[in-house]
Parts: sequence; structure tokens; C-alpha cells
Amino acid sequence: MQLLKDRILAEGRALNSEVLKVDMFLNQQLDTALIWEIGTEFARLFKHSAITRVVTIEASGIAPAYAAAVQMRLPLVILKKAVSIAMDSSLIQTEVFSFTKQKSYMLTLQKEYIRPGDNVLIIDDFLAMGEAAFGAISLVEKCGASVGGIGAVICKSHQPGLKKLKDAGYDVQALAKIAEMDKGYIRFEED
Repeated sequence: MQLLKDRILAEGRALNSEVLKVDMFLNQQLDTALIWEIGTEFARLFKHSAITRVVTIEASGIAPAYAAAVQMRLPLVILKKAVSIAMDSSLIQTEVFSFTKQKSYMLTLQKEYIRPGDNVLIIDDFLAMGEAAFGAISLVEKCGASVGGIGAVICKSHQPGLKKLKDAGYDVQALAKIAEMDKGYIRFEED
């Protein structure tokens, strides 16, 4: 998605080979027009996948997943990183390690929001090591649903997550694939 790549080059900052800051348009401050275009692209990429539900992980995945879910006219389910007292006993959880935060958390879902037979599209802001995606997949499959696709706004394809997901047989679509980066330098994969 050229619009996204242009924005990453103009406003993103590679701090090193693993950390890319895009908080001025994707994480802390949202460019709503760009987010809408991101949702449009995911809806286009997965329009023939018979998706019945869109799933994301709080917090930075919510905006692009919402934009896609609205355009696909589907419900959006948000996986939580912390348990609330408002959640009931139908919780299912899996442990996920966050490389960004350098700690583990329990990814949590109230089981009734994903039904057996659902065909789920998982959307997140970044794909790097694949830990969050595999955690989401685990929860979806524990509900008796299948994963019809995985969408990443930005994929750091020089890290192993994309390869691991594809090797496991998942349809993964990334809107911007970064082949390599380092402080002040970003190179995208050729499409």
C-alpha cells in the first residue's frame, strides 16, 4: 500500500533494527483518513475469504480492525491484555510475550464472542515475531472457529513472524513489508 509506505518514510522513525515509531499516525495519534484507507485495503484483500468476524488485540490494532470491520459489515472482537471485573467466567486465555514491552501478558477473550464455525480475520498494527498473532489464533481455535486470514498494517519481514505464520498455513497479508531497517533507515520489500 503505497500511501502507507510513503507515510512511514515521511514520518516514521526507525530507532534500530527492531523498533519503528509510527505513533504520529498509527499508535498514539491517528490519521483517520489513512486508517480508513487501511481498512479499505484489508476489506479488499479478504473479500473472497468468507470472513464472519474481525478480531484484534487491544490497543493499537483497534483502529485499523474497526475500519475494516465497518467496511466488511462484520462484528469486531477485541482481545484484552488484562482481565476486568466486568468479565465473567467464560474467559479463555493464553500467554503472549511482548518483545516491545519485554514482558508476558495473558491475552483474554470472553468465549461467547467467537462462535464455533466462525471464520475469523485477525488484524493487528504490527507483525514481527508472530507471538501476538499465534496467541490470537490459539484463542480463536479454542472457540471452535477457524482463522480465514491475518492482516498486518506493518510487517517487519526481516523478523521471523511472517515466515512462521505462512509456514503454519495461514493467509497473511501485510500492507507495508519492511525488509530491513536501522537507525534512520527503512527499506521495504518489493511487491
